[in-house]
Amino acid sequence: MRIKFCGAARTVTGSQHLLSINGKNILLECGMYQGKRAEAREKNQSFHFDPARIDTLILSHAHIDHSGNIPSLVKHGFTGDILATRATVGLCHVMLRDSAYLQEKDAEWLRKKRDEEAEPLYTIEDAEIALQQFVGVEYGRSFNVAPGVKATFYDAGHILGSAGVLLEIEEAGKRLRLGFSGDLGRFNMPILRDPVLMDDLDVLIIESTYGDKLHKDIQNIADELTDIVTAVHRRGGKIIIPAFAVGRTQMLVYYLHKLWQQNRIPEIPVYVDSPLAVNATEVFRLHPECFDRETYRLFLQDGHDPFGFKRLTYVREVEDSKKLNDLKTPCLIISASGMAEAGRVLHHLRNHIGKPENCVLIVGFMAEHTLGRRLGDGATEVRIFGEVCERRCEVRKLEGLSAHADRDQLMALVQRQTPQKLQHIFLVHGESEPAESLADTMRAAGYGNVQVPSEGQEFVI
Repeated sequence: MRIKFCGAARTVTGSQHLLSINGKNILLECGMYQGKRAEAREKNQSFHFDPARIDTLILSHAHIDHSGNIPSLVKHGFTGDILATRATVGLCHVMLRDSAYLQEKDAEWLRKKRDEEAEPLYTIEDAEIALQQFVGVEYGRSFNVAPGVKATFYDAGHILGSAGVLLEIEEAGKRLRLGFSGDLGRFNMPILRDPVLMDDLDVLIIESTYGDKLHKDIQNIADELTDIVTAVHRRGGKIIIPAFAVGRTQMLVYYLHKLWQQNRIPEIPVYVDSPLAVNATEVFRLHPECFDRETYRLFLQDGHDPFGFKRLTYVREVEDSKKLNDLKTPCLIISASGMAEAGRVLHHLRNHIGKPENCVLIVGFMAEHTLGRRLGDGATEVRIFGEVCERRCEVRKLEGLSAHADRDQLMALVQRQTPQKLQHIFLVHGESEPAESLADTMRAAGYGNVQVPSEGQEFVI
């Protein structure tokens, strides 16, 4: 077996890991690289392999950094099945269409702004063709992927439909159990069930996004959010929250719903201004089987919607989105994209970061070179739509909302394995510093042969 790490190697976007087993090529993920425009475009247009030679694609979850380059893969010749959980298939129908729309709009903007013959990475038609290749699979049910390769999805607890992948491999008279964490979620988080941790592995490919950090206690989140909303409301400002349309937006709505029920926050209007988030929330409602017992107890058993309450408005139309910029009273706007690289949130940031009474609330991981990272790092000037914008508003971080496991939670998966049996550990989906830190933690715990691969690096197992 050969493993080639083609993306999300010493970085967190563009996940692609190629397995060559028994003469077949299995691709884990086909994510979009996000970052500097020119670099991202170049990376997303090229592959470390011939797409036409990929036999099967296994997708852990729907986030764009894991799924977003699938239409491009198909456009370049991939014709095989795309295997994912049923909820992930539902979300990808929403997300890949939206991504294609953004690609088309971005190319259109480049043509107007720079007089270039810019072409979209892929079109809505490309996305529709790719979606025909998706096959939904249930959690816990084994299925054949290739000769000598059987796969099983286990709930990763990261976003709706997210999965860790167990591959049971027979090759050249040997048997191997390979585990791929996907993006591992956290225990005791709202809405979703806890992660199911695989065991008895010979090879582990594991994410390392927060490999050098410990998250704040989730119990403090409600208090912090209450304080921020109350303070900004008191000074007459608006709160702009760049948030992933899938996962983070629904979690924020869940918390705000609870705080509103408990009369802990002012009567401030809340707007979810993202057609993608609106559509994704509909997919959430279709999959209550993914929810945890608390969500069922607090909302579903009494017929309440965890993603809807009196002060909440979902915004679909562009004209309604524009009207939010004219509001003179306090409000809270949740908008995509999560790293503030595209989407309607850019308009809200451009119109609001220059006023000191406002607040930009960072609620998730921001990759290097993204607008969200620059704002989170305290930049006083940023470029939006090619224009320099001065930041005078407050920037706050609500760090405990992360849907990624921290160092100790990642180690919980590793420590379910026997050091003598676990032959190889590969750390992906993390910048170099947290990945190397986590690798050191694993070695100190008695696990050998821990690798932090670079992009394009290949290993023979």
